[in-house]
Amino acid sequence: MFSDGLGDVAARGVYPGQDSPLKRLMDLIITCPLIFFLAPLMAVIWLLLKVFEPGPALFSHQRIGRGGRAFMVYKFRTMRTDASERLEQLLSADPGAAAEWATYQKLRNDPRVTRFGQFLRRSSLDELPQLLNILRGDMSVLGPRPVTLSEMRRYGAFRHYYAAVRPGLIGLWQVRGRNALTYNQRVALDVEYVKTWSLWKDLKILIEAVPLVLSCRGAY
Repeated sequence: MFSDGLGDVAARGVYPGQDSPLKRLMDLIITCPLIFFLAPLMAVIWLLLKVFEPGPALFSHQRIGRGGRAFMVYKFRTMRTDASERLEQLLSADPGAAAEWATYQKLRNDPRVTRFGQFLRRSSLDELPQLLNILRGDMSVLGPRPVTLSEMRRYGAFRHYYAAVRPGLIGLWQVRGRNALTYNQRVALDVEYVKTWSLWKDLKILIEAVPLVLSCRGAY
């Protein structure tokens, strides 16, 4: 557990949806059929990655979850095997890219991403393995997007909001601007989500997210 102020979440107050059985039930009602129907597509993506891209088809990375507990999040791999070295070289040689990374923690023209990986990211298909995270109870369908330990520090005094709930496959900021938002704006929307949660709001976000995902708007 990341204990830097995150373990003592209960002392900061109880938030709507923090322990809602209805939210967990909705997760299972949505996730179980999706895994069943999307299993063939996931198998095809896994096979294509194994055949045409060197390295593993699945990517796992440690993220911070509810209560500050670490867990492994799963995605289809979209980056080259030397991604860390490529990023370090780019940020040290390109001040513009370094500034973009500092603001968004993302790069529009990311040299680490493969051609097939660009398609997976734009279509959001790279996120499909996170359905297994939801089934395991590490994540929820809706909630703040899972962040790394280094990103967690950027939440500052708002860390306890993030740690109060399960991170989500879909976040509020994804329907409010997606990758056009700065990291501070994303944090503010995560806080808003936790403070104002309701089952109706989750359904509304889900309805808004479907056409955005299908249109690939704002994804890279």
